[in-house]
Amino acid sequence: MIEIELKVAVPALDPVREALMRLGAKPAGSAREHDVYYNAPHRDFAKTDEAVRVRYTDDHAVVTYKGAKIKSSGLKAREELNTAVESGPVFEAILDRLGFTRTAEVNKQRENFQYAGASISLDLVEELGTFVEIEVMAEDGNPETAPRIEKIADAIGVHGRPILMSYLELVMEKRGPGKNS
Repeated sequence: MIEIELKVAVPALDPVREALMRLGAKPAGSAREHDVYYNAPHRDFAKTDEAVRVRYTDDHAVVTYKGAKIKSSGLKAREELNTAVESGPVFEAILDRLGFTRTAEVNKQRENFQYAGASISLDLVEELGTFVEIEVMAEDGNPETAPRIEKIADAIGVHGRPILMSYLELVMEKRGPGKNS
């Protein structure tokens, strides 16, 4: 499956939350997320546009691989594989033993909603500010996905230039060279 996503910086999350509630979106929980990103010893993920992360939330850890971004109607699209792990610290130790290096950490408070077949996240990202992500998991090349996401964005009042960079890329850019953690 391919994750197709619209990410937009917004001045405030309350108006979007209120629009979602008016439309009958289903709240899907909120959590503090602590993401730890790694780089591989055999290739540079910054050059291949891939990512491996361990995400910690309130009570569990999930390992994610993200493939290189795919051009998709002006939105961000990429392969995403996720699996829960029993112990995030143990998995990080395994990565360390295999020669992977810790690249950076990103922290955010995320509130999730489900609406019209999409996952919608209201994010407060440390160092960056407030964002809305509208995400749909789709078959590669489905031409209906981008217009559906754009229709949802209009319905909840999310307007602005799509951000194609990941939070990791945005944080790394803001921190500048050599300031990753």
